[in-house]
Amino acid sequence: MLKKSILLATSLLMALTSAAEAQDRYQNRPPVIISPDLTAPWVMQLGGSVDPVVYRQQVPRATRKQLVRQRILRQRSGVTLVQPASVVRAERPAKKPFDPQYLPQTVAYETREKPGTIVIDTNNRFLYLVTGNGEARRYGVGVGKPGFEWAGAHKITRKAEWPTWTPPSEMRAREAAKGHFLPVSMTGGPENPLGARAMYLGSTLYRIHGTNAPWTIGYAVSSGCIRMRNEDVVDLYERVKVGTKVIVI
Repeated sequence: MLKKSILLATSLLMALTSAAEAQDRYQNRPPVIISPDLTAPWVMQLGGSVDPVVYRQQVPRATRKQLVRQRILRQRSGVTLVQPASVVRAERPAKKPFDPQYLPQTVAYETREKPGTIVIDTNNRFLYLVTGNGEARRYGVGVGKPGFEWAGAHKITRKAEWPTWTPPSEMRAREAAKGHFLPVSMTGGPENPLGARAMYLGSTLYRIHGTNAPWTIGYAVSSGCIRMRNEDVVDLYERVKVGTKVIVI
């Protein structure tokens, strides 16, 4: 009987001791640390470190239908859509290859004017040298810019090769106001704005002349003069005489 009591007391003491140790172990265990990178939750438990991972929010792309709808809503609300700068046209013609339509060529041309007459169509940028039989030799030209257009009938009163350029005082004053200072006079040569040849029209300040800027042919860029490529003005120069009638329309 005594042995059973001793065994029972011993077992109870051992059980209480084990429970106390277990309770102490669970109370003092290290806290669980969750890794910021859930793909490696065990790294920090081993004493390592993991840099925080930044996950960017995925924004769904707008569909074409949504973009069109947004554009319509902006237009209805009065918001001005800014156009790309590339669609803005230059105020002056850019340097580019010569347009073949302005090359000298013989064309059908019905007119009552006598052969040898020059007719300048400023709207379409063509000069016609009437040859007769319903034909004319056609050249491309540059004409007066807005504000410098004119029309009328005159005669060629003088011809000059590699002419000297003497800008009128009005032109010099006008350009000086823009910050462009023109010379009082400039001798003839490749750099001269009048080009290789000039044919002066009556008592006016206007001329048919060449140009060192052939890319301007087909445009309204001059101060009233009719300009041609140097090759073309030389060709015309050799075909006409002083006294030739010139009609500008």
